[in-house]
Amino acid sequence: MSKDNIVSLLMPGGIEDSLTELLRNGARRLIQQAIEAELAEMLAKYEGQTDEQGRRAVVRNGYLPEREILTGVGPVTSTGQMKEALEVLVGPEAKGLSASVIGRLKREWEAEYTEWCQRDMRGVRWVYWWADAIYSGLRAEGQKLCALVIIGVNERGEKHFLAIEDGIRESTQSWREVLLGLKQRGLDVPPKLAVGDGALGFWAALEEVYPETRHQRCWVHKTANVLNYLPKAVQPKAKKALQEIWMAEDRASAHKAFDHFVATYQAKYPKAVTCLEKDREALLAFYDFPAEHWVHIRTTNPIESAFATIRHRSDQAKGCVSRNTLLAMLYKLGMSAQKRWRRIRGFNYLAKVVEGVKFRDGVEVNDKRETDESRNAA
Repeated sequence: MSKDNIVSLLMPGGIEDSLTELLRNGARRLIQQAIEAELAEMLAKYEGQTDEQGRRAVVRNGYLPEREILTGVGPVTSTGQMKEALEVLVGPEAKGLSASVIGRLKREWEAEYTEWCQRDMRGVRWVYWWADAIYSGLRAEGQKLCALVIIGVNERGEKHFLAIEDGIRESTQSWREVLLGLKQRGLDVPPKLAVGDGALGFWAALEEVYPETRHQRCWVHKTANVLNYLPKAVQPKAKKALQEIWMAEDRASAHKAFDHFVATYQAKYPKAVTCLEKDREALLAFYDFPAEHWVHIRTTNPIESAFATIRHRSDQAKGCVSRNTLLAMLYKLGMSAQKRWRRIRGFNYLAKVVEGVKFRDGVEVNDKRETDESRNAA
């Protein structure tokens, strides 16, 4: 796994991320619930008392205008296991809420996550998938925590998280369990295309569970992997040459640029060329889909951008959080990001992809065009 794919939990300094907002909302809700419960208890205690006119001595008298109360977010933290984890997530300013409130918040998140993992998956057609492994600097039971993540886009162009599950490591068995779980809950129809890093055990598992699905290797990951085999002085030029492949207007031009890269670097840097060549067809699969979708399906960017507030950080909180707690945190962060997602470009073409309409170099193929092309070729 390349460094660009190893993700740790950190809020960028001075920038409020979506998880901070999520914590603030959770804290506000819990505080309101606590106040309501305390008020209800007090009203019940004095329910039978009246004044000289026979009116109830203690009554509720509406609400005051909403006002801010200083709590931990800014700042929010906890005690025990959650303290260090939330400080890694939210930063050193996280202070304020009691251990009991944070405990309630954690239990609420974990319950929501458990229910989400058991939801019925029937009735929605998923056209494209993006798969990746999200690592954190946090550890539990002596192992670095890892979440296996799948995002799907349905035939209406809406993106949703399909899976955020504990993988321990990104092995074929771990991914197999994720995919079989989705299938068991009703996701029987395979996606038309799946996008991911070539190093994932995901591909072997996908071949077993959904063998009809096409494979597309992520160009961001592939570029990073190829450049790792080249000296730094050579990397800028090589990166530009790689870009000319995946930015080519058609498959023929992409193959031409591909061959040019191979010819340029084969002699001196054979490992870089081998890294690229072994996935040639999977890197160019996107040419068989609508051109409007290429910007979405050439990389795993939907997953990368969903966790954009998570940044690389050293293991500052080893052993401080359980797997369930981390997964619940990632789930809440993911759901927060999902609310802001827009439909993909060219979503009206998704129905045609589902129907099996053929596309060549991003353009819909019809019988007349194929006949004309065959006649011209002859």
